[in-house]
Amino acid sequence: MNRISIAVVGVGNCVSALIQGIQYYRIRDKKDAIGLMHWEIGGYRAGDIEVVAAFDVDRRKVGKDVTEAIFEKPNCTTVFCSDIPKAGVIVRMGKILDGFSDHMRNYDEEDTFVLADSPEPDQKNLVRALRESGANILINYLPVGSEQATRFYAECALEAEVAFINCIPVFIASDPVWAERFQEKTLPLIGDDVKSQLGATITHRVLTDLFAKRGVKLERTYQLNTGGNTDFLNMLNRSRLASKKKSKTEAVQSVAGQRLDASNIHIGPSDYVPWQKDNKLCFIRMEGKLFGNVPMNLELRLSVEDSPNSTGVVIDAIRCCKLALDRNQGGVLHPPSAYFMKHPPQQTTDEEAYHMTEGFIDGSWKEQATKPLDHRARVTPSHLYTKLGA
Repeated sequence: MNRISIAVVGVGNCVSALIQGIQYYRIRDKKDAIGLMHWEIGGYRAGDIEVVAAFDVDRRKVGKDVTEAIFEKPNCTTVFCSDIPKAGVIVRMGKILDGFSDHMRNYDEEDTFVLADSPEPDQKNLVRALRESGANILINYLPVGSEQATRFYAECALEAEVAFINCIPVFIASDPVWAERFQEKTLPLIGDDVKSQLGATITHRVLTDLFAKRGVKLERTYQLNTGGNTDFLNMLNRSRLASKKKSKTEAVQSVAGQRLDASNIHIGPSDYVPWQKDNKLCFIRMEGKLFGNVPMNLELRLSVEDSPNSTGVVIDAIRCCKLALDRNQGGVLHPPSAYFMKHPPQQTTDEEAYHMTEGFIDGSWKEQATKPLDHRARVTPSHLYTKLGA
């Protein structure tokens, strides 16, 4: 049986949804596969994924089987699959660096991290753990703002020779230097900052693209988000938000008919509301001008369970990454990055990214050399890919 062996950094709500989801779809037939964008990718199904290594810094999780750790506090996501066999994978102590924000010490233990007092691994020991686990792919689920820690784990992935999926807004795949290093080692790289299946950013992008296609001038817009999980608590430290705001803002700007002045666009996390738990509320407002320069505005409220909402996307990213490993393809995987991530090396429209990714999966698209990375460029598939045999 084909298996995809993954290692995860940060055993939080997203990993809880991921492990629950793997078991949920493992025991279901295709007709019951509600919530998956692809039942199968390259012969791999969601249930073929297995976690073989996990790293965290919370004492309630370190030392426990990963299938038990995902239900420990402060995790608070919906439990939709509780009957999960033990994996026999013990959560190891991870590297802290800037993966923990000091302001979180001021909150109730149930809502925040309780740092473990276990010795932190150095790079050599962590690389050894990755190699011994047999992991194919390392997935970064650290808190927003974990710049140093993300680079540390990216270095470990390179040294251990495993692929890397960067689910947070620290720029690895979209940094040409890091991209080249993964290319040189023929290791697949997908990033940065995962989109949700149907979340705030993808919805905002679709509406912004619709304005442009329908001839409506978008003049100003905001996106405000509130939630009660540790991600929102972590982001109360505004100094950790620079890359997050840039990632989310650029995701919308890149599909606008005309880029908005910075004063006319505001996108980012707004506040932490403890009782919301893993539920995320998004408020979008868009103001513009219709035919005859007549004003209009649109307001939208979106409520989603935050962590499962991104997990279906990560399930596909994992399988695309393994497909690239099977093909001996390294470096940034541009189609999946454009489709699955908010801040890929090259922004495209979501429709373009969808078709590029379908072509990547079925092998009908072949990557060409690209120009220097330009996050402001709106590119079409022909700029990056050519149809095989064309």
